[in-house]
Amino acid sequence: MNGVAKAHGAAEIERIATTPDWYEPYKISQAIKAGGLIHVSGQAGIDERGRTVSDDFLTQGRQAFANVARVLAEAGASLADVVKVGIFVTDMAADIEHVIALRGEFLSEPYPADTLLEVSSLARPDWRIEVDATALAR
Repeated sequence: MNGVAKAHGAAEIERIATTPDWYEPYKISQAIKAGGLIHVSGQAGIDERGRTVSDDFLTQGRQAFANVARVLAEAGASLADVVKVGIFVTDMAADIEHVIALRGEFLSEPYPADTLLEVSSLARPDWRIEVDATALAR
């Protein structure tokens, strides 16, 4: 379910959303397509009903990347179009090897630029990872 494009000067901004849109109540777009790019908001390890899938880091990470892929698909793109990712984790020391494994599982050569940060918490206390992305719009 894509939103109405808004003209801003020479560029159009289009809201991208999946159904259901679990971000709508928070006044956040799942993604914005503008200027030849798709900017995907941070995606956590939650299912279509907004429930955390597991306490396990890898399970949450796989779901977060699957959510990024789902939003990109709604915008007509895929993980192969990703040029930049941001990965936010709550315990770098415990999960860095899992992050590397997730990158290998979901991303491919040439690997996108990446920012990896440890944060004290995410939006929900049971979340352990959040992933955002920027992709080329096709």
